[in-house]
This record gives sequence, C-alpha cells and structure tokens, in this order.
Amino acid sequence: MNKRGLPKGLILGSCTILETAGHGALVPLYQTLQSAVIRDANDLNSRRVIWVHFGVNSAATRFAIENQAVNEATFRCPDEMGWKPQKLPIVPADGEISRIRETALPVEDITKTLAKMGYEVMTSDDAGRFVCNYVYYHSLRFAEQNGIKSVFVHVPLFLTIDEETQMRFAASLLEILASLY
Repeated sequence: MNKRGLPKGLILGSCTILETAGHGALVPLYQTLQSAVIRDANDLNSRRVIWVHFGVNSAATRFAIENQAVNEATFRCPDEMGWKPQKLPIVPADGEISRIRETALPVEDITKTLAKMGYEVMTSDDAGRFVCNYVYYHSLRFAEQNGIKSVFVHVPLFLTIDEETQMRFAASLLEILASLY
C-alpha cells in the first residue's frame, strides 16, 4: 500500500498482529474488534468496516479465502500460551462444535477477481481447527452482532509465494473489498 497508495474510499483503521493463541489471547482480540466498532460509531463519514485477517498455512501452495469458521477448538499442538483444547466449542453459548458461521462477503466473486489478476487463489470452507479458525469464528460472531463484515485469508509461507507477491495480493484484496462498498 505504501507503493501504490490506498484505494479510493479505503481507510486502513488499524493493523494489529495478534499472538498465535486461542483463549489466552481473547482480550486483545476483542479490544481490537471493539475499537473498530467504537471508531466507526464516532466517525460520521464512515461507511463500512471490514475486518481482514491473515494467517499462515505452512502446507499451502496458494492463497485461500476462507468462507466460514466452525465452533470447534481442536489444536493439534499447543498455542503460544500452551493451550491445547480438544473438541471444545469456541463459544459454548453457540451450542455444538458443528455450528458454522459464514462470512457475509462474496468470497467466490472475490476469489474469481483475484484469480483473473493472476494470483494463485482458491475459496476454502476449512479454516482448520487451530488459532486461525478460533480467531475467525470470534470475528464472524462479533461482526454479525455489530453489522460488520469479516474475512480470513490463509497465506502460504514466503518460501512458497514470495513476500513481494503476498504484499501485492494483500493490496489487490483491499482494492476489491473497497470496491464492494
């Protein structure tokens, strides 16, 4: 974005790196989510808030735009705070671990547009069951409650798709999202 500038109508509210943790990192996650709601409510000229989350999938060979998250925390290894839940609901009040929340954004259209731009990208219905899914589930729930949109993108390692291409991809994604509203 520094090279190309922000797309017309896009305001980058914040860019926060969250700890790779589930339950133990909920407070900073919700502080970040809530700050967008408060900032949006205080800005009379604001239009739409879209949370864009990025997470690394070390096995990926392309970008994946995640359509949904599942109310299940089953971590194959402990998170950065040592938590390793097994088949626990992320939000117990939402019921069973099979509960799914979907993004309100047109993931298929976004993916097709990015593919036409030359990016190796796919739509995914499996955000995993580790921290990425955990964060995305909370984000989708909070977004739904507050009339906001949320999307999660899995990116490969820089060894698979270099950093410069990933930065261009992120900028292109933001341009597409800005054009939606």
